[in-house]
Amino acid sequence: MSTRRRPKSTGLAFDPDYAVPPGRILLETIQTLGLEQKELSQRTGYSEKHISQIVRGKDKISPDAALRFEQVTGVPARVWNQLESHYQERVAKLEARKRDESQIEWLESLPYKALVKRKAIRACTSKLDYIQASLAFFRVATVDAWHQGWATHCIAFRKSTKVGGSDAAIAAWVQLAEIEAEQIDCQPFNAGKFRSALTEIRKLTTLDPDVFVPKMEKHCSESGVGLALVPELPGAPVNGAARWLSKTKGMIALNLRGKANDRFWFTFFHEAGHILHDDRKSVFIDVKYDDDPSEKVANDFACGFLIPPQHTKLLKTLKAKSDVVAFASKLGIHPGIVVGRLQHERVIPFSHMNELKSKLAWAE
Repeated sequence: MSTRRRPKSTGLAFDPDYAVPPGRILLETIQTLGLEQKELSQRTGYSEKHISQIVRGKDKISPDAALRFEQVTGVPARVWNQLESHYQERVAKLEARKRDESQIEWLESLPYKALVKRKAIRACTSKLDYIQASLAFFRVATVDAWHQGWATHCIAFRKSTKVGGSDAAIAAWVQLAEIEAEQIDCQPFNAGKFRSALTEIRKLTTLDPDVFVPKMEKHCSESGVGLALVPELPGAPVNGAARWLSKTKGMIALNLRGKANDRFWFTFFHEAGHILHDDRKSVFIDVKYDDDPSEKVANDFACGFLIPPQHTKLLKTLKAKSDVVAFASKLGIHPGIVVGRLQHERVIPFSHMNELKSKLAWAE
């Protein structure tokens, strides 16, 4: 006796990625009855355009239309109503699926696991929950709102095509900085005080981080700028940022990307240049720019503040380490800053004198 094998159920319900409008069934029904759309129009009292729109799924089958179709086709009105209801439900599900898929793609562009480690967002059990947690972190309700706000207006920065990373990751780093800066008590911004603060901060470049960091923070807050030191995020090739949190409070955000003190100090004074010279509606992100006038102004400000123009002619004469150390001592800045300037201007190769720089690292 042979035993037939029965196919096993996969447990997967049929879930097509399309929806069939009830107008398609209406068309098949009248064709079976030998009717054309024009004749259905005449018999129901609807215009040919309206019938055509229903057939193509552009117009809904209303309860009134269902009753008229019942009179013409013999198919009960409740059937037409159910077909329309199921179709609209299917369309809604497909739209939700498409929306969820686009949101998951957005989530994947975020370093959300790193944000969990920093306790910036809660740990979740599903990606959809992570989407909601990430939106709450950015203080927006939807991904579309994020694109309209953060990606389009708040961080409308220009980035070189040579720079990798994700705009969403950069936005996350800036948001971490804003959250930290918001918690810093600051005096109302005063440009004169801030310039004086920068002069005092320049003197700190020769000190160790555990000494200069609290003094930097104090000088900045007393002149109206919240200084946020935020560790790097994966996928965010950014050194610093500057923006205004309110009409009277600025923000400078820094990390240790590159880990050499020359980059750290140049970035700080670069962002300070944005605070002093640019409008209060923009956000300035320090990545590698192609050609941006405001970035050039900030660069020139940082260069001139660290090494005043009257001393730049001597740069090309600095060939030995001892010369660099003596020059830096005369200016009252760390020799690593001078080395960075010499390398940038191609006076010396990037491989030379790096031992004069100080390496920075985050405290455990």
